[in-house]
Amino acid sequence: MKAITRNDLKIMNETEHEDFVLINVLPREVFNEQHIRTSINIPVQDDDFVKKVEDVAGSKDRKIVVYCANFECDASPKAAEKLEEAGFTQVYDYEGGTEDWFEKR
Repeated sequence: MKAITRNDLKIMNETEHEDFVLINVLPREVFNEQHIRTSINIPVQDDDFVKKVEDVAGSKDRKIVVYCANFECDASPKAAEKLEEAGFTQVYDYEGGTEDWFEKR
């Protein structure tokens, strides 16, 4: 897993040729309160988390960026670890999460 910053994610979001899936791994009710506009929600605690990510990504070689609430939240590192253990090759963790994204904009 590689960590990325808000600037990294901003550049990825603004680049039309960047092919990646941005996943908020928090529970659905938290996602519904606030999330990064281009993200989808697949809660890491779902039993079929890895399968759902694979279904959305279409390939384990596609770039996946996971994020959660903030630097102290451990949901996105756990999600990234699960994905890497399942064979995903390009897993990135936006460690600052929702809090960093909206506070620094």
